This record gives sequence, C-alpha cells and structure tokens, in this order.
Amino acid sequence: MKFCPTCGAPVELRTPQDDHRERHVCTVCHTIHYQNPKLIVGAIPEWEDGRILLCRRAIEPRHGLWTLPAGFMENGETTTQAAARETLEEANARIDVQELYALYNLPYIDQVQLLFRAKLLDLNFSPGVESLEVELFSEEQIPWDTLAFRPISYTLRHFFDDRRRGEFTFRSADLAPPRR
Repeated sequence: MKFCPTCGAPVELRTPQDDHRERHVCTVCHTIHYQNPKLIVGAIPEWEDGRILLCRRAIEPRHGLWTLPAGFMENGETTTQAAARETLEEANARIDVQELYALYNLPYIDQVQLLFRAKLLDLNFSPGVESLEVELFSEEQIPWDTLAFRPISYTLRHFFDDRRRGEFTFRSADLAPPRR
C-alpha cells in the first residue's frame, strides 16, 4: 500500500501506539490500515448417490486442475452465503449448505479456508466462467493427482473416510508452506 484509501495521502509503515505490528498509517489523516487474512469459502456438494461435484479451473492459480467450488468471501455475506454463491458462480449449481466441515489456516499466504458439507439440489449444473468443466465424481473417480490445492485433497480424503465410518468429524489444521 502506497496511498491512503481514505484521503489519498502517502502511507508509511509504523507501529501504532499500543500495537505490536507494523501497519500502514496515513501520514496526513493518521488512519491505520489493517491488512487481515482473506477467507476462502467453499462447499463439498454431494449428490444423492454419494458423488461429489468438482470443478476444473479455468483461471490461475492452478489452471486446468480440479477443485471443490470455493473462492473469496465478499463483504456483506455470511460464510454459508459465500459457499452457495461460489458454487453457483463456478458450477451453476444450487446447494443446501450444511455444517462447517473443515477449516485450514494458511498463514504463509494470509488465508483461512472454510469448507462446508452441502447437498446438491439438482443435476442442473454447468461450468461457470471460472471453470472449464464440472463433473460428479465417486470416490474411486476423484482425479487425486490433479487436485489443485492441498486443503481440497485433505478435505476429500477425510470426507470419504468419515462417510465410510458413518460419522462426520469437523477438521481443522494449520498448514505449512508446501515443499518445493
């Protein structure tokens, strides 16, 4: 950040009084501009026969790889509204959002990812502008080697394990940067 969104004056990094971190502070109006993690919210849309709806990404990062429908939460919406909106945007699919199933902290990229269990309401789905294709997959058909993101892979593995057990357990983890 170089300029204050409030008044347009330059900002500088400094530690405000009674704070413990450097923040962008306006040199004129003295507004402190906090930068906080982004919430990525999505769904695990399940059809009646147990198959899961996945989207093949038409955008970066990870263009061409498969993922659950998810994206950045918008101001003015709840997490469940964000999960439903992202599913509609990416897969033109309507869902009944159920309980929160997984939460992943990714501090190395300033993200928190939330994934909800969801029931797919009908089979009227198609690729949205951010998807090359959308498809229902059974556990055996999941394209494990071409999943876009670690939290999605972890979530799906836990989901299928829990479904076999007949009991779904909330999952939470702090993820370190991937090894290169």
